[in-house]
Amino acid sequence: MLPRSMDMDTPELQTAKGRQEADVRQFSVFLENKVGRLLDIVKLFAQAQVHVVALSILDTADAAIVRLVTDDPDKARALFQEHGFAFTEVSLVVDELSSSAAALNAALTALLQAECNIHSAYSLLTRPRGKAALALHVEDSDVACSVLEANQFKLLTQRDISR
Repeated sequence: MLPRSMDMDTPELQTAKGRQEADVRQFSVFLENKVGRLLDIVKLFAQAQVHVVALSILDTADAAIVRLVTDDPDKARALFQEHGFAFTEVSLVVDELSSSAAALNAALTALLQAECNIHSAYSLLTRPRGKAALALHVEDSDVACSVLEANQFKLLTQRDISR
């Protein structure tokens, strides 16, 4: 029998577990800087019916770090492992924005006031529910989620961005 603090039926652990399962996952893939390497990943995903929904590239002379979000992170992870790609994985906070620049300003202001550091940010290629969405890798996801929700922002889950 688990102690009460470890009991999976406690509301705190159910909420944490539910949040983790709903988290949008970002993969950071290390690629040699060669023509066509990004296309190789996109084609691999297309064959497995996995779609890239967000993308960011940090390029250097010798290598690139490709950050991406897919509509099926479990399949993407399996493909990376099966084909020997070096990658890491983190949770993102995805904030749905209205089409105005004021919404971006308000979201960033709320995060600043909460002293929540942003490590990286980029927009989604798809527009869930027809609205812009901003993917944020932040220092503290719980703080970011709380402050954005308190400021009436809609946070998207993996289910929201999957086809």
